[in-house]
Amino acid sequence: MKGSPKRKCLCCGDFFAPDHRNVGHQRYCWKSACRKESKAQSQRRWLQRPENQNYFRGPENRQRVKDWRKAHPGYGRKKKSRTQIPLQEVFQAQVVDNEELTSRVSSVALRDLFSMQPAVVVGLISMMTGSALQEDIASTVGVLVRKGRDILDLKPGSETTRPTDENQTTSLSATTAHCAAPV
Repeated sequence: MKGSPKRKCLCCGDFFAPDHRNVGHQRYCWKSACRKESKAQSQRRWLQRPENQNYFRGPENRQRVKDWRKAHPGYGRKKKSRTQIPLQEVFQAQVVDNEELTSRVSSVALRDLFSMQPAVVVGLISMMTGSALQEDIASTVGVLVRKGRDILDLKPGSETTRPTDENQTTSLSATTAHCAAPV
């Protein structure tokens, strides 16, 4: 059996053996930078066609997407699995005797948790709003960011604190106090 012909990658210039199922079309090797360039070149070709110039812009295209989604409800949503997989609990690291936990550390951990999972946040927002349009999600994100900043910047005794917040404690502060006790 004959080996695959070698081909020069249009991005990096290295020779590679194209996939046997795609010998006639593959012009880029499997390196991640080359795959990104292949995708970018493909998108440029698609956008150069006149019928695709404003495919994602304007009110008529927004309406086209809404109509299609209304005609195809549930498309793209995963079916629920029959067995429920339990969520993993997030455990805090044990504290060394000389270190103290502060409320700022817990807020940083919360920020880190959400910054590592942007797809989860975007999916959650789209489920809350019932829309997967980027414009709708972007406007909702703006509202949520403003509310989140208001919540995270509240300090006891400041004039921005609401009267109902003074006597409330959160379970996070209770767990923080419990973890800070010496063993």
